Amino acid sequence: MNLYELFVSPYENYTKAQITLEALGTFFGILSVYFSIKKNIWVYPTGIISTLIYVYILFNFGLLGDCMINVYYTAMSIYGWILWYRNSEDNIHVEVSWATKREWFFVSFLFLISIVLVTIVYYYKPYIDNQFSMKGVSLGLYHLDWANWLDVLTTSIFLAGMWLMAKQRIENWIFWIIGDFICVPMMIFKGLGITSVQYLVFSIMAILGYVNWKKSYKEKNRIRL
Repeated sequence: MNLYELFVSPYENYTKAQITLEALGTFFGILSVYFSIKKNIWVYPTGIISTLIYVYILFNFGLLGDCMINVYYTAMSIYGWILWYRNSEDNIHVEVSWATKREWFFVSFLFLISIVLVTIVYYYKPYIDNQFSMKGVSLGLYHLDWANWLDVLTTSIFLAGMWLMAKQRIENWIFWIIGDFICVPMMIFKGLGITSVQYLVFSIMAILGYVNWKKSYKEKNRIRL
C-alpha cells in the first residue's frame, strides 16, 4: 500500500466539508496537546473544540468507542478546566506531581470498567446502526474487526489518561503514548489518514510532554529542598 492509497484515495468520496472538519479537529487537537505540554490551561478550550468535531466524525465512521471517549473528553475537559483554574497561581499554568497509590487503584478500576462498558456498546451496535430498531437485527460481537477491538482498548487507555491529566499527574502521558501509537494503524485502516498523522504527532508530543512534566516536577522539588 503506497502513500496515495493511505492518505489520498480514502478521501476521494469525502465532501469538502468532511475533509475540512477532520483537518480542523486535527489542528485543534495538536494545539491542545501543545498547551498540555506547557501545563497551560488553554489545553481545555482547544481540546473541547477538537473533541466535539471528532464526536461527529467518529460516530459516522462507526468507531463508537472513540466516539464515546470524545464525549467523555468534552465532559472531562470541563472538569479539568475547573480543577486547573482552581489549582493555578496565575489562572494559566499548574504544578504537576506523581499519582498516589489510591489514584492508581481508581485508574485501574476505570480502565477495566470502561472495557466492559465499551464492549457492551459494541454488542448493541447493530441495534444502534439500525436506528434503534430490533427489526432484522442480530445482537453480538460478530461484526467487530481488529480495529474495533483496538478501539475498545484505546478507549479504556484514554479514559484513564484523561482523568490523570485532569488531576495533573505525570503518568497521564504514559497512557497517551501507548494509546496514540495504537491509534495510528487503526485510523489508517478506517480511512482517516489525516487523523492517523495526528496520532503520530500526538505520540511524539506525548513523549515530549512526559519528559517536560517530569523535569518540571524535579526542578520544583529541587527548589523546595
